[in-house]
Amino acid sequence: MTIHTLDTGLFKLDGGAMFGVVPKSIWNKLNPADDNNMCTWSMRCLLVEEGNTLMLIDTGIGNKQDTKFFSHYYLHGEGSLKRAIQQAGYSINDITDVFLTHLHFDHCGGAIEYSDESHRTTRPAFPNARFWSNEAHWLWATKPNAREKASFLPLNILPIEESGALNFVSETHQPAINGLEIITVSGHTEQQMLPLISYKDKQLLFCGDLFPSAAHLPLPYVMSYDVRPLLTMQEREQVLSRAADNPDFVLVFEHDHQNECATVKKTEKGFAVDSLFPLEAL
Repeated sequence: MTIHTLDTGLFKLDGGAMFGVVPKSIWNKLNPADDNNMCTWSMRCLLVEEGNTLMLIDTGIGNKQDTKFFSHYYLHGEGSLKRAIQQAGYSINDITDVFLTHLHFDHCGGAIEYSDESHRTTRPAFPNARFWSNEAHWLWATKPNAREKASFLPLNILPIEESGALNFVSETHQPAINGLEIITVSGHTEQQMLPLISYKDKQLLFCGDLFPSAAHLPLPYVMSYDVRPLLTMQEREQVLSRAADNPDFVLVFEHDHQNECATVKKTEKGFAVDSLFPLEAL
């Protein structure tokens, strides 16, 4: 098995929203904000190759929305999903599976692209891939609540089903990756899927929005975006307990623009980072 991290670019989100009830005097030391209170975050994706399977995990924000939409998120950096795939030695046609942790726009926007310059029609950005969600989350996203509606954009979601490439994960139906375990969590959004992958004698958990960054390891550091923050804290504690008990359990961060991976330890004050390192260091 080979796993690559993919840099799909950077964006900015309000620091207060990203750290919830944590005071700015604390979180600003962890991810300093600009004059508009905006902090930089990555949109890191994973590419997993095993046998005949080449699985892309999340797809970044894409490029279908208008200038006004993107102006809210201050896209920057040199990263690009397709360029990152090419730099890893593959093409978009090689992708066999696209695994979407959840359907918020910064995680699934790159799954669908415009098929012509008129922007009237769309198509899957990965023509030979199966796209993976789960039935509960798909229903949640396609019939969104008022709080999350702005994050579930129909243009990113519905064309997946219309293409015929949509698959729902179940106990007997999932991407063909040996040792893949899918941990579902519902604090951030309904049935977010976090892939846990056995790799080089380690257990890699791609954290999605359960732990956006290493700075979010303390249990109360819950994003204001989460629909069930108390549940998020419970889910985090379960994962962190598992990680702290196993030195080979590695967290891989999707939104941390400084750190790719971490191991965890338990201290008198709670859970904390034990070590930080890039995935390629394994």
